Amino acid sequence: MSLSTVYLGLGSNIDRERHLCAGLDALAGILQDMRCSAVFESQAVGIKSGPFFNLVVSGQTALPLLELDRRLKFIEAENGRYAPDRKGLPLDIDVLMFDELHGTFDGLVLPRAEILKNAFVLWPLSLLAPDLVHPGAGKSMAELWQQANIQQELAPVPFEWRGLQLTQPF
Repeated sequence: MSLSTVYLGLGSNIDRERHLCAGLDALAGILQDMRCSAVFESQAVGIKSGPFFNLVVSGQTALPLLELDRRLKFIEAENGRYAPDRKGLPLDIDVLMFDELHGTFDGLVLPRAEILKNAFVLWPLSLLAPDLVHPGAGKSMAELWQQANIQQELAPVPFEWRGLQLTQPF
């Protein structure tokens, strides 16, 4: 059974710590060698809402891409993402990269465009995997972050999950 390397972006703007921890708990059940970036607080982009907590997770999975994406939607649903009366975004989990895949896969575009557009994706990704090369841009995440000119405020926040400090030094 071969394993694929996956990078996921997580975000929440409602009961942020509880929903991110629930998401991480669920991901720990489907990813091997899971690693987490620091958690950052950012202002909402593209929607009117309160600030988000965001982080990036990497891991290994035996699941094919579309099955992984289906499971992520289920985890989001368990956390109220698709509830008709929901306010805000309790939990959002996006596949950022899946191995070296580059292109559109049943509507899923990889690598996800937000990597190059949003500081709350690129900064944590560059900290978690600085040498990872973006298959479209041909540069490492550290280089992309260093060269990025993204006008978004982002601040590390104290965060703990299962005894792990997911906090970037201030």
